[in-house]
Amino acid sequence: MDFFTILIGVVALVLVVTLIRMVKIVPQQRNDVVERLGKYNRTLTPGLNILVPFIDQVRTKVDLREQVVSFPPQPVITSDNLVVSIDTVLYYRVTDAVRATYEIANFIQAIEQLTITTLRNVIGSMDLERSLTSRTEVNNQLAAVLDENTGRWGIKVARVEIKAIEPPPSIRDAMEKQMRAERDRRAAILNAEGVKQSQILTAEGEKQAAVLRADGDRQARILQAEGQAKAIKLVVDAIHVAEPDNKVMAWQYLQALPQIAAGASNKLWIVPAELTKLLEGIANRFGDLVESPGAAAAAKAVGDQNEREAEEMSKQAAREVRQIEEQAAREKPPSSPE
Repeated sequence: MDFFTILIGVVALVLVVTLIRMVKIVPQQRNDVVERLGKYNRTLTPGLNILVPFIDQVRTKVDLREQVVSFPPQPVITSDNLVVSIDTVLYYRVTDAVRATYEIANFIQAIEQLTITTLRNVIGSMDLERSLTSRTEVNNQLAAVLDENTGRWGIKVARVEIKAIEPPPSIRDAMEKQMRAERDRRAAILNAEGVKQSQILTAEGEKQAAVLRADGDRQARILQAEGQAKAIKLVVDAIHVAEPDNKVMAWQYLQALPQIAAGASNKLWIVPAELTKLLEGIANRFGDLVESPGAAAAAKAVGDQNEREAEEMSKQAAREVRQIEEQAAREKPPSSPE
């Protein structure tokens, strides 16, 4: 009785294990490669699948999601014989689980080696400066070469990114010095441009100020000349209205002679002919005065009267000149500020 119980238990256990091995549930975004008696049979898709117990076996479980692989830094020689260390990151996904299983033993290692060789070929044709500034170009070339070679393995390379390009320490120091010198040069250029603009603006301001000052002086001289012209015109008009005789004019000329002689450079005097005639007449008068005392007294009275008339005319002309100057001062516009 005990033997049959154990046998029934063993059979039930085998049936349970068989049922478990017959049923295979595959999750989403995964394919399982099934072999029957060591030969490829079929690929299990996501969902419930039935296998033949003890005959069908799952060879590999392939994840169809996009994968990310970071490769260690690799030394690469540029065209100008400098060794740089480059880190790369690969984004790929499996498109055919059967090819990824049977076409290559380890596609991750194969992709890594292919990336290294392709990277050395691409960077080897560039100098250091271009390799540092052409990451997009390098990424595109790597992605194109890898996608072309990994297609037969059932692998799709989405993109390749370069994380870092590390030049040697001596090159980094030289680059830092070069960048520092370039920044200093730019600062010096900006400073010189600022000084230049400042000097230009200062010169423009001085030019405008000089133009304004010259314009103000010109306006002042024009107004002064106009005032003097009006004063002279009024004096001349007053003289013509008064109609002085030659005696008065000669007397005024005699009064102006000391002022004419005051100049150190005045060596030549111009004496009008009318003055000489007048002096001759005066001399004759004085001769007559010597002979006739009455005539002398009359001549003296006439001379005093002429002198008073000339003095009054001079005062009137001076008043008119002052009035003209005051009128010109009132009409003169205020000078513009510099």
